[in-house]
Parts: sequence; structure tokens; C-alpha cells
Amino acid sequence: MTNSIEKDRVVIFDTTLRDGEQSPGATMTHDEKLEIAGLLDDMGVDIIEAGFPIASEGDFRAVSEIAAQAVNSRICGLARANIADIDRCWDAIKHAEKNRIHTFIGTSPLHRAIPNLTKDEMADKIHETVTHARNLCENVQWSPMDATRTEWDYLCRVVEIAIKAGASTINIPDTVGYTAPVESADLIKRLIETVPGADDVIFATHCHNDLGMATANSLAAVAGGARQIECTINGLGERAGNTALEEVVMALKVRNDIMPWHTNIDTRKIMHISRRVATVSGFNVQFNKAIVGKNAFAHESGIHQDGMLKNPENFEIMRPEDVGLSGTSLPLGKHSGRAALRDKLNHLGYEVGDNQLKDVFIRFKELADRKKEVFDDDIIALMHSGENAEADRLQVVSMKVVCGTGGPAESTVEMEIDGADVTATAHGDGPVDATFKAIRELHPNKARLQLYQVQAVTEGTDAQATVSVRLEEDGMIATGQSANTDTVVASAKAYVNALNRLLVRREKAGPGADTREISYKDVT
Repeated sequence: MTNSIEKDRVVIFDTTLRDGEQSPGATMTHDEKLEIAGLLDDMGVDIIEAGFPIASEGDFRAVSEIAAQAVNSRICGLARANIADIDRCWDAIKHAEKNRIHTFIGTSPLHRAIPNLTKDEMADKIHETVTHARNLCENVQWSPMDATRTEWDYLCRVVEIAIKAGASTINIPDTVGYTAPVESADLIKRLIETVPGADDVIFATHCHNDLGMATANSLAAVAGGARQIECTINGLGERAGNTALEEVVMALKVRNDIMPWHTNIDTRKIMHISRRVATVSGFNVQFNKAIVGKNAFAHESGIHQDGMLKNPENFEIMRPEDVGLSGTSLPLGKHSGRAALRDKLNHLGYEVGDNQLKDVFIRFKELADRKKEVFDDDIIALMHSGENAEADRLQVVSMKVVCGTGGPAESTVEMEIDGADVTATAHGDGPVDATFKAIRELHPNKARLQLYQVQAVTEGTDAQATVSVRLEEDGMIATGQSANTDTVVASAKAYVNALNRLLVRREKAGPGADTREISYKDVT
């Protein structure tokens, strides 16, 4: 094991902004990527994989700016096994105080067939590209994609080549979530014992959740000798997702008696970043999700509630405060003042200036007039629903909806578009359909609705509804989200929010720009 980290510490490599964003529909805006990177940096993530610089001009710019703003974390960029990718990656990260080039190639028989390379040709390519990366950057990570389905002898051969070429971290990806914990531990252990030079590098694990074992496989790899876990916030990622950062970090913290390793993560910041990633990605966290799900610290059974009242340790193996929850959800009301709201926001992980507090307080009062009690989740939804509204070109001013059993629904929508007030009325199969049609009359577009999702924020008939809308237009995808006690109003604002994001992306791309991103299958 290399002396570059303590033997009992596990490095956390977060790839929310790269592998996580590959999840269909989970694309984030430029500013959102910078914000999430800042939160990751602040919570103690060791390495942030900020993106795939050659994929698009936007990805390059995001990685470059994240590299410039990082304070604590090492900033990593991804590159395929070719010189152009590696050079582009280096250009994006070279000005970071701490940087890393991560280059990869698929080594299993299935993946070798994609570029149609023989074993010897691929071995030569690995030596050439890792050497080139090491000549640019002193910190290089190499990954044999689909390692868990690569022939053992060949895997050992290419890992040895990468180490000799200068890779300081060898990542072993379970790209398709195929392996099981006992195999994961054994694979890392055997590589460390078998490959010459393995003692001088850090072995990493990158697991997907196709069989629901990503967290178990990652922890097993650590038991086998890996000292870096690649993961994402909320387990975001392709198909069934990646290893969830919050799960491995809290597992190591809670069960340190049998897993004697630690991380540098400030676990009290987990809930805040989980909520933020859910909002900007448009991927809501399932209620029963471990650590960060809404029900993770909820107890409804009478037996459980009685046990909790007598001693929380009866049914809770960790404290809510350990992951950034208040432990209780004490409501505010219409008589609460600015000081109480600011205190609540600070408790929920939001630091707001005076001007932002003034705006949030106005919307809080409007909500409190409609709801008897305003709970923590209402406050969180309120914070997210009002973001960047003043800068949007499209804004909903007012709505009037008529619906029932007697005929088609009718929606009249007044909007402000580039400073001008406009109004349209449309009919549809229900109030939401009619409202979306009215908005399309006011702002004609070809965007296709990929997702429409409604989720109650709290309980009761006066609960806020959080609506998520995902739109696709000319290869660009944008997600909008809004919360309101009126589901139709929330739907309209979420739809308009997504349209505003599409406008911003089109403006940044420029006229006639190719907005499509390079596929990982375009290996040359």
C-alpha cells in the first residue's frame, strides 16, 4: 500500500458531476455544476471528477472553472485512451492547485471488440496513453473498464503496464454491476498480491448498482485492500446508479467496529447536498432510500414509536444530526418572524444574505397564509422553487383554470416574456394539459415532455406539491422544478422553469451550434 495516504483512511472520489450526470435526464446547468462542486469541496470530498472535458465545450468550461475554484479537493477530468482526449483533459484541469487525469479503456472481451483491438494492440495503447498522461500530470488514474468481466491473466497484465507507465491510482470498475461482494474483495486482494508494483499505488473501486450491491461491493473492495471508493451523491448514475456516497461514508462511520477505516467527509453536510443534487438533477430521492430518504429517520409503528420515546437507540443506529437533520421537524407559522426563519434556514444548511432572506421571507409569509403549519420540507421546497426567478426570461404572472366533469379543462395563463405581458387561453384533457398548451401558445417551442412527476412535500390536503418536468429539444435536455400548494400552479412554473433552462443553453451554445455530446462509444 502506498504511503501517500494513511492505511486506515479511505479516499472519497465523487463522480456526481461526471458519471452521475450521465443518468438520462440528469444534466445540470453550468452554474449548478459549480455550486455542487463547491458543496463537495466544502464537505471534505478528496477528489471531484468534474466532467469529461472533450465531450462538449460546455463540459470543458465547467471542468476548467471547477478546477479554478477548488479549495480543498483534487480536481479530476476523464479522458478516453487517446492523445486528444488526454490533452483536452489536461487543458481543463492544469490550473487546479491539485489535479488528476483519469484515463480509461474497456478491457473485457466485449469492450475490446468495440475498437477492434487485439490484446497486444490494446496493451500498447494503454502504455502509450498512460505514459502521455503522466508526462503532463504527476497524478494519473487508470481504469480498465468492465474489469470484473476481464480475463484474470489479461487484467493483471494491463494493470502492471499502467503502473509501470506511471499511474498512481488503479481503479477497478464493476461497470455493469455484475460482481458480488465476495468477488469484489477477492479481486482487489489478488491484484495487490499478484501484480508487480501494486504496493506502490492506490487501488480504487467503482461499482454500479444493477443488482443492488454497489455499496456492499465497494465496502468489500476496501476490505480487500482498496483505499479509494468512487461514488455519487444519492447514488445518481447510469441505469440503476452508482455507489451512494452517503451510504459508504455512514457505513464506515457507524460500523467502525468491524470496518476500521475512516473518511474525511463532514457527514453533517450530507442531507443538504443530497437535497440540492435531487433538485438540480430532477431525480427525487425515494422515501425509503438509506441515509437520505424522507423515511430514513421516520417511525410510524406503535411499537417503534414507544421504543423511540424511551430510547432513540432502540430503533436508530445513527443520530439524525450526524447527517445534517435537525432530528425533529418543528413547524413555523404565519406569526414567525425573520429571525426564526433565518435560524431555521441555518439549521437546514442554508446560509442566506439579507437580500435573499427578504425574498424568501415574503414567499414564506405567502405560504404560511395558505398553510396552517410550515414544516422543514416546506421550507426546503420554498428555497428551491424561487431560485433565479428574477433572471428568467419567461415568468408566470397569473393563472385561471376551469375544470370538472362537464367538458374539457380551460386554462388562462398570463406571462411576462422578455418584459412584455402576454395572455393566452387553451383547452386540454385536464388542467395541466390545458395550462401547458396555453404556455406553448405564448412561447412556441418544439420541446418534448419526457417526464412529469408530482410529489407531496408534506402530509395533508394543504400540502405543497413539488412538480418536476423534464423537456428535450434538439438533443438538449432540461429539468424544471417548482413547489406550490396548488398542483397546477406548481406544474406551470416547473414547465416554464425547464423552458428557461433550454433558452439559456441554446443562447450559450450559439446559433447553429451542435449541442450533442460525444458518446463514450466513440473510441478512436
